[in-house]
Amino acid sequence: MFDEKNQASLTGALQKWSDAVDQKVSKRPERKPEFTNTSGIPIKRLYTPLDNPGENYPEDLGFPGEYPYTRGVQPTMYRGRFWTMRQYAGFASAEESNKRYRFLLDQGQTGLSVAFDLPTQIGYDSDNEIAIGEVGKVGVAIDSLADVETLFKGIPLEKVSTSMTINAPAAILLAMYIVVAEKQGASSQQLKGTIQNDILKEYSSRGTYIYPPKPSMRIITDIFSYCAEHVPLWNTISISGYHIREAGSTAVQEIAFTLANGIAYVDAALKAGLDVDKFGPRLSFFFNAHLDFLEEVAKYRAARKLWAHIMKERFGAKNPKSMMIRFHTQTAGCTLTAQQPKNNIVRVAYQALSAVLGGTQSLHTNSMDEALSLPSEESVQIALKTQQMIAHETGVTDTVDPLAGSYYVETLTREIYERAYDYIRKIDEMGGAPAAIEQGYVQREIQDSAYAYQREIEKEERIVVGLNRFHIDEERPKNLLRVNPAVRDQQMERLRKLKAERSNESVKNALGALDQGARGEENLMPLILEAVRSYSTLGEICDVLRNVFGEYQAINTLG
Repeated sequence: MFDEKNQASLTGALQKWSDAVDQKVSKRPERKPEFTNTSGIPIKRLYTPLDNPGENYPEDLGFPGEYPYTRGVQPTMYRGRFWTMRQYAGFASAEESNKRYRFLLDQGQTGLSVAFDLPTQIGYDSDNEIAIGEVGKVGVAIDSLADVETLFKGIPLEKVSTSMTINAPAAILLAMYIVVAEKQGASSQQLKGTIQNDILKEYSSRGTYIYPPKPSMRIITDIFSYCAEHVPLWNTISISGYHIREAGSTAVQEIAFTLANGIAYVDAALKAGLDVDKFGPRLSFFFNAHLDFLEEVAKYRAARKLWAHIMKERFGAKNPKSMMIRFHTQTAGCTLTAQQPKNNIVRVAYQALSAVLGGTQSLHTNSMDEALSLPSEESVQIALKTQQMIAHETGVTDTVDPLAGSYYVETLTREIYERAYDYIRKIDEMGGAPAAIEQGYVQREIQDSAYAYQREIEKEERIVVGLNRFHIDEERPKNLLRVNPAVRDQQMERLRKLKAERSNESVKNALGALDQGARGEENLMPLILEAVRSYSTLGEICDVLRNVFGEYQAINTLG
């Protein structure tokens, strides 16, 4: 960007300035002997145009809404409309969660985000022995279509966008959503939303898997194919870096492992005979907003550029929408502290601001009390108001990509891009993301980063206000939300009544057809839809598939 004469002049001036500062630092040292961010990238004292000497603006950055989308996927971004404010919620029963959704919509939330309890996530009904102690605890309990009918009662599904954090049983929950919409009189062609449906990160980072990788990938591509024809506005997968980061990865690893998983899903879809430009525009991503503010902004920008290059150069995508990385962001749950929980309001505000400055399409802000319990109504309201204040009061939404041109942000964007690409090349050499996960490589990398981060906190090399420094005497927190254990009894009674009143012959026929389909090669989505319509339970459907596909057994990565 500078000619040789200007570069030489700036180089000389910078050296003179650095020498003078070094003299001062020799007498009064800086806070640390060296500065690095959470990805281990060294941070220089000062950044100048010399840090990006060969930058080609159209090629490396481009304009918003144009390839490679570094500066945003929409030309006007938030000048056109704000991101979707989507608070993740769900607990106890469908009735209670429905009340919370309606409360949030009344408060100005613009999309729903459903949290499911652990038994639902791993494909067990509430009356299964394995569900004892977990029903309704970390999300809403869903056993059948009847529960989903209750969950969305009074909420017109053709008018809201709904995200569902569900993976192994994603096809079943999507089928339930489609059938409920039909019962409301809405067409599946109108439905907007997202299923997470990202099983690879479950094997490496989260653990709510059921089936082995091969049949899991088949189900995912069946969903891609079905939705491309019947639910065209639905995002068929949300490839999640969020949980990779929550498990302890760095920002670079979050991007690298997430996009490597994305490559694996595209590969699987292509092998299944799908056209990249048919399913590519419906791929979406899910990232974490962590504590290192400027690193996070650069991370989102690097991710957009990297995915655009992957889709165009590796997969030959022609449709610009196939190259756009559209993503939801959630503030980092792992950074919340049980100590001085009101501090979490401030942490979340900064994290949310980094996501907005990084160009997110959708955002969830965590509540201050989530290190202690499920969020109370008051705390979730504060979390939502945080987004509304960023949107309406800060002015950061009035121009597109406001931190672009920062010498530091541009340098960091490039550095994260290059380091993430190095990881992807290494994973390619191993045979792709599924092979790297099966070899334990991804898991070990995350574990090593998590350990290093924790050691920094314990040695006070990384300060967490209220946790390892700046303590205060504080009272025990009050008004925490607790789920009544009786929820399981209520769910069991509903199941007993459902099984007594439904047509069990229809259930038997639908499950039999699903069994036969799973043993063959036909698309499973229509068969799952018929099972759902017969009021087969989630556990019954998953058990049929368990019987055919088997269950995945985690590998030992600790040696």
